[in-house]
Amino acid sequence: MVKILLVDNNSDFLDILKQSLSSYSVFLANDGQEGVDTYKKELPDVVIMDLKMPVMNGIKATKEILKINPNAVIIGGTAYAESQKELFEAGAKFVLIKPFSIDSIEKIIEKYVLKKRPKTGYYK
Repeated sequence: MVKILLVDNNSDFLDILKQSLSSYSVFLANDGQEGVDTYKKELPDVVIMDLKMPVMNGIKATKEILKINPNAVIIGGTAYAESQKELFEAGAKFVLIKPFSIDSIEKIIEKYVLKKRPKTGYYK
Protein backbone atom coordinates (compact mmCIF):
# COMPACT_ATOMS: atom_id res chain seq x y z
CA MET A 1 0.00 0.00 0.00
CA VAL A 2 1.21 3.50 -0.83
CA LYS A 3 2.19 5.51 2.25
CA ILE A 4 1.53 9.24 2.27
CA LEU A 5 2.80 11.72 4.85
CA LEU A 6 0.78 14.94 5.09
CA VAL A 7 2.60 17.81 6.83
CA ASP A 8 0.53 20.91 7.57
CA ASN A 9 -0.27 23.01 10.62
CA ASN A 10 -3.97 23.23 9.69
CA SER A 11 -5.52 20.24 11.48
CA ASP A 12 -8.89 20.62 9.71
CA PHE A 13 -7.14 20.49 6.33
CA LEU A 14 -5.20 17.38 7.43
CA ASP A 15 -8.39 15.65 8.56
CA ILE A 16 -10.16 16.34 5.27
CA LEU A 17 -7.18 15.10 3.25
CA LYS A 18 -6.81 11.98 5.37
CA GLN A 19 -10.49 11.10 4.89
CA SER A 20 -10.26 11.77 1.15
CA LEU A 21 -7.17 9.60 0.81
CA SER A 22 -8.53 6.69 2.84
CA SER A 23 -7.48 4.14 0.20
CA TYR A 24 -3.85 4.90 1.13
CA SER A 25 -1.90 4.55 4.35
CA VAL A 26 -1.84 8.18 5.57
CA PHE A 27 0.32 9.68 8.31
CA LEU A 28 -0.11 13.20 9.69
CA ALA A 29 2.33 15.77 11.06
CA ASN A 30 1.48 19.24 12.35
CA ASP A 31 4.81 20.96 11.70
CA GLY A 32 8.04 20.44 9.84
CA GLN A 33 9.93 18.85 12.75
CA GLU A 34 7.13 16.37 13.36
CA GLY A 35 7.16 15.71 9.61
CA VAL A 36 10.87 14.88 9.63
CA ASP A 37 10.44 12.63 12.68
CA THR A 38 7.47 10.84 11.11
CA TYR A 39 9.36 10.45 7.83
CA LYS A 40 12.22 8.68 9.65
CA LYS A 41 9.79 6.33 11.39
CA GLU A 42 7.37 5.52 8.53
CA LEU A 43 9.44 6.06 5.33
CA PRO A 44 6.42 7.12 3.24
CA ASP A 45 6.33 6.95 -0.56
CA VAL A 46 5.12 10.55 -0.90
CA VAL A 47 5.24 13.61 1.35
CA ILE A 48 2.83 16.52 0.87
CA MET A 49 4.62 19.42 2.60
CA ASP A 50 3.12 22.77 3.55
CA LEU A 51 5.41 25.79 3.33
CA LYS A 52 4.56 27.99 6.31
CA MET A 53 4.46 26.15 9.63
CA PRO A 54 5.64 26.71 13.19
CA VAL A 55 8.67 24.96 14.74
CA MET A 56 10.20 24.11 11.34
CA ASN A 57 8.94 25.42 8.00
CA GLY A 58 8.43 23.29 4.89
CA ILE A 59 11.65 24.46 3.22
CA LYS A 60 13.86 23.31 6.09
CA ALA A 61 11.83 20.12 6.60
CA THR A 62 12.15 19.26 2.90
CA LYS A 63 15.92 19.70 3.06
CA GLU A 64 16.13 17.56 6.22
CA ILE A 65 14.09 14.74 4.67
CA LEU A 66 16.26 14.81 1.55
CA LYS A 67 19.33 14.38 3.78
CA ILE A 68 17.72 11.18 5.09
CA ASN A 69 16.68 10.01 1.62
CA PRO A 70 17.86 11.96 -1.44
CA ASN A 71 15.24 10.12 -3.53
CA ALA A 72 12.28 11.12 -1.32
CA VAL A 73 9.24 12.28 -3.26
CA ILE A 74 8.26 15.57 -1.63
CA ILE A 75 5.39 17.57 -3.04
CA GLY A 76 5.04 21.14 -1.87
CA GLY A 77 1.59 22.39 -0.99
CA THR A 78 1.15 26.11 -0.49
CA ALA A 79 -1.41 28.88 -0.74
CA TYR A 80 1.41 31.25 -1.72
CA ALA A 81 1.97 30.84 -5.46
CA GLU A 82 4.99 33.13 -5.31
CA SER A 83 6.69 30.62 -2.97
CA GLN A 84 6.82 27.83 -5.55
CA LYS A 85 10.41 28.65 -6.45
CA GLU A 86 11.54 28.23 -2.82
CA LEU A 87 9.96 24.79 -2.62
CA PHE A 88 11.53 23.67 -5.90
CA GLU A 89 14.93 24.96 -4.79
CA ALA A 90 14.58 23.02 -1.53
CA GLY A 91 14.03 19.83 -3.54
CA ALA A 92 10.28 19.44 -4.03
CA LYS A 93 9.43 17.42 -7.13
CA PHE A 94 6.17 19.26 -7.71
CA VAL A 95 4.21 22.08 -6.08
CA LEU A 96 0.45 22.12 -5.60
CA ILE A 97 -1.22 25.49 -5.06
CA LYS A 98 -3.96 25.41 -2.42
CA PRO A 99 -6.72 24.69 -2.67
CA PHE A 100 -5.83 21.58 -4.62
CA SER A 101 -7.90 18.54 -5.48
CA ILE A 102 -7.54 14.96 -4.32
CA ASP A 103 -7.35 14.07 -8.01
CA SER A 104 -4.13 16.10 -8.31
CA ILE A 105 -2.57 14.13 -5.43
CA GLU A 106 -3.59 10.85 -7.04
CA LYS A 107 -2.02 11.91 -10.34
CA ILE A 108 1.22 12.66 -8.50
CA ILE A 109 1.14 9.26 -6.80
CA GLU A 110 0.64 7.67 -10.21
CA LYS A 111 3.52 9.62 -11.74
CA TYR A 112 6.11 9.45 -8.96
CA VAL A 113 5.29 6.21 -7.15
CA LEU A 114 3.20 3.70 -9.07
CA LYS A 115 4.92 4.05 -12.44
CA LYS A 116 8.29 3.37 -10.79
CA ARG A 117 7.17 0.06 -9.31
CA PRO A 118 7.47 -3.14 -11.32
CA LYS A 119 4.28 -4.38 -12.96
CA THR A 120 4.33 -7.62 -10.94
CA GLY A 121 5.13 -8.39 -7.35
CA TYR A 122 3.73 -7.99 -3.89
CA TYR A 123 3.55 -4.69 -2.02
CA LYS A 124 2.47 -4.12 1.54
